Amino acid sequence: MGSSYTNKRRNFLIASATLAASSLLPNKLFASESIPNTKTLIVYFSHSGNTRVIAKEIQAQTGGDLYEIKTVNIYPEDYDSVVDVAKKEQKTNFRPQLTATLTNLNDYDLFFIGYPNWWGTLPMALFTFFEENNFAGKTLIPFSTHEGSYFGNSLSDLKALNPKATFLKGLAIRGRSVQSDNTKKEITSWLNELHLVKK
Repeated sequence: MGSSYTNKRRNFLIASATLAASSLLPNKLFASESIPNTKTLIVYFSHSGNTRVIAKEIQAQTGGDLYEIKTVNIYPEDYDSVVDVAKKEQKTNFRPQLTATLTNLNDYDLFFIGYPNWWGTLPMALFTFFEENNFAGKTLIPFSTHEGSYFGNSLSDLKALNPKATFLKGLAIRGRSVQSDNTKKEITSWLNELHLVKK
């Protein structure tokens, strides 16, 4: 973990953070209404495990089902390498192959969509997922883990991938704080605002 790691991490965070201010604008994509009494699926992609923590907390509070997006080719574990791979995939508009297909999409009305913010937007695996599935008429609620860039451009990209879906207010959580009590309270407050906490 020398200067190369430090510089690369700094450059990655700076590149993502340049999009942070614009992350407030896509919130206009969200509809204001909530939709209680619906069957819920919590879809997520998680590399380091941070997004998985949030997904499981959402499951605990809503009673929804979990579905993890996984790629055939496993990403490197170390931060330095996965940053390089993510950047290359984004630059080449690459679509990673997924290990499974969501076969029961029509069993659900409401979908939480979770992902880490990679280089200011969705991991490319999410592009594959949405291009393989039709969410027209469904309701999507994004949640993202990040280290300073919030949603970046991911909300706009989600809307472009799902032009006929309805979006509700999302939540962006710093990856380093996913295990904190404050984060759990923040999730509860967000879900209560949407009237989606299991009674």
